[in-house]
Amino acid sequence: MFELKGNLEATFQSWSKPASDTEEAKCDNALRMIRDALNKSETLSKYDIQLIPKGSYHNNTNVRLTSDVDIAVKLKDVFFANYPDGKTHKDFGNYDADYSFAQYRSDVDQAMINKFGRDNIEFGNKAIKIKSNTYRVEADVVPCFEHRRYSQNGTYITGTEFVCRHTGERVINFPEQHYSNGVTKNNDTYRRYKKMVRIFKRLRYKLLDEGYDVENVSSFLVESLIWNVPNNKFNNATLTDDVKQCFNYLITQTADYEKCKGWGEVSELLYLFHNGRKYTHSDAHQFLLYGYAYLF
Repeated sequence: MFELKGNLEATFQSWSKPASDTEEAKCDNALRMIRDALNKSETLSKYDIQLIPKGSYHNNTNVRLTSDVDIAVKLKDVFFANYPDGKTHKDFGNYDADYSFAQYRSDVDQAMINKFGRDNIEFGNKAIKIKSNTYRVEADVVPCFEHRRYSQNGTYITGTEFVCRHTGERVINFPEQHYSNGVTKNNDTYRRYKKMVRIFKRLRYKLLDEGYDVENVSSFLVESLIWNVPNNKFNNATLTDDVKQCFNYLITQTADYEKCKGWGEVSELLYLFHNGRKYTHSDAHQFLLYGYAYLF
C-alpha cells in the first residue's frame, strides 16, 4: 500500500512545503504579462479593472510544480447584483449598463490573443487558458464583473461573478475573503493550517495516481474541508498528530449530512455543500476514508 508508513512524520514534513521559489517567479511572470495585455488594449485600458489572483498559487497551498495561476479579471465599472427580497436596482440608485458581459469577455479574449498569440490560448467554458512555457506557468484567466451582495440598508459585500461561455451558468466567488480568512486561520494555528492543506492535497494526488475513485474531490474542496476543522485540532506535538486530528474530526462530521450541511467555503460567504456542486459530502467522506486507510 503505502511504502513510507514507518516514516510518516518525515513524509508529512515534505508534503507540507509550498512550491519552489523558481515556480513562484514563473507564476509572477504570468500575472505580469496578463496585466500588460490588458493595459495595451485600447478598449480595456479605459476601464477600472482589478486583477485578483486566486486559487492554490495565491493562497500558498499549491503543491505541484505544474500548478497553474488563476486570475480573476474583474471589471469594477459594471457589476452584477443580488438584492434583498422585494428590492430592485432602482431602490439602490443603480441602472442598466451599456457594456454587456459578452462584450467584455470578447474584449479580454482579444487582449489575450494580441499578447500571447492564438496558438497559445484555449477558450474554455469558464476561463481563458494561456499555455505555459519556460518563462511562465499555465494561467487561467477568468473575465468577470464585480458581484455585489446587497443588504437592506444599501451596504454590500463585493465578490466576482461571470457567465460561463458555453453553458450560460452564472458563477459567484469571493476570492478576496477566501484569501483573507486563510491568512487569519494560518496565523491562528501557528502556520499549521496551510501545512495541513498541502498535506491533504498531496494525499489526494497520491490517491488519484493510484486509481482511487476520488475524481469528484477537487483541490478547492480539500482546502475547504481543512478550513472547517476547528483551530484547537491543530498545533499538536507533530504533523502526524495534526493529520490524525483532522481525519478524526472530518470523518465523523462528513458521515452525516446534518453535521456538515452548514459548513462554508473558506470565504464563509457560500455553503460548501450547496446544490449544484460537482461533489457531495459523501464524496468528501469517502475520500477521507480512503486517505486514512492509505496512510495509517
